[in-house]
Amino acid sequence: MNRILRKDELAPDIFRMRLSAPLIAAGRRPGQFVILRATRDGERIPLTIADASVEEGWIDVIVQVAGAGTMRLACLRQGDAVPDLVGPLGQPTRLGRYGRCLGVAGGVGIAPLYPIAQALKAAGNHVTIILGARSRDRLILRPEIGAWADEVLTATEDGSAGRKGLVSDVFLDLARQGRAFDRAVVIGPAPMMRAVSELTIRQGIPTIVSLNPIMIDGTGLCGGCRVEVDGQMKFACVDGPEFEAEGIDWESFLRRLHSYRDFERRTREMESCRLTSV
Repeated sequence: MNRILRKDELAPDIFRMRLSAPLIAAGRRPGQFVILRATRDGERIPLTIADASVEEGWIDVIVQVAGAGTMRLACLRQGDAVPDLVGPLGQPTRLGRYGRCLGVAGGVGIAPLYPIAQALKAAGNHVTIILGARSRDRLILRPEIGAWADEVLTATEDGSAGRKGLVSDVFLDLARQGRAFDRAVVIGPAPMMRAVSELTIRQGIPTIVSLNPIMIDGTGLCGGCRVEVDGQMKFACVDGPEFEAEGIDWESFLRRLHSYRDFERRTREMESCRLTSV
């Protein structure tokens, strides 16, 4: 059983859970994820491995309460066990010494960017990070990621930290200053990844995004996470989750994400009622 060694609330409805998982910690690489269930009859939830310790045998995952499954997961406490945990899954981030690297993340997309920033810095790159959130209290992992970056810029929608606006506004500020980059990694909500990657590609920057479709089995058999890249059907769980942004069919990807919205809303409401009545 994979026990919860530690649970911290990073922001409203966003938690960091440290799980005992020595085999996963030993095998994980930046960009990979796990699939877990809070209960044996619960839904399977894909979560990026935000950090790990091989020596101590743990992994960190970041959980944002969004649906029924994450609601159940957030109810678990330190000392409880997660019944199902499988990983590491997915392809690791392709890393190299590119030169000037840009990482852009919004919301809980900051969690998967954190190990990638670590690895890019360790590979000898100059790393600039742009973090975005609705407000200061939702800017997670700012100190942790700052320890591995040459500079960190922030944007909040309400102006409570950094530039008032979006991460795309910060990138455009840098572009106007003549700043150039050799590689970009963009992670966050799908519309944000689409908007930012269109700007970076226009500047001639090779850009990677990490897609977050519905996943079920994590093996490529169910087909739930399919995405069209360069005219070919790919599965985010085994071919990704990271892809070159330039080849992604964003229209079909966004349609698939939105097709589950009503179902997710209904299950979230049902789970909220169930937990409230406990």
